Amino acid sequence: MGAAIQTETGETVPGFLIENISLGLSMCAERVALYSAVTQSAGKPKVLVLHAPKTDGEVTWPCGACLQVAREIAGPDLTVIATNGKETRTAKLSDLAPSLPGKDKA
Repeated sequence: MGAAIQTETGETVPGFLIENISLGLSMCAERVALYSAVTQSAGKPKVLVLHAPKTDGEVTWPCGACLQVAREIAGPDLTVIATNGKETRTAKLSDLAPSLPGKDKA
């Protein structure tokens, strides 16, 4: 799995799945990209792209933990693009997870 963030400054920040034998200690590609954007001071994320195999025959969207982190770092207007390389879906974060808590940043 791989992900990338495009920021308001036009920078692209990649991320990839980091697995661990203890599944709970693994880190999703989306969070790696989001956290990297923060540590690199790359600007506010505007678009999150996830490239992953299908799950149960459907394009895979970010998990709840990734959506929560995206909400806090990027805000509800983040555009989320999910693809498996053949099919692509696009949604606003606020549509994928309308009730997530978080502070909106101006």
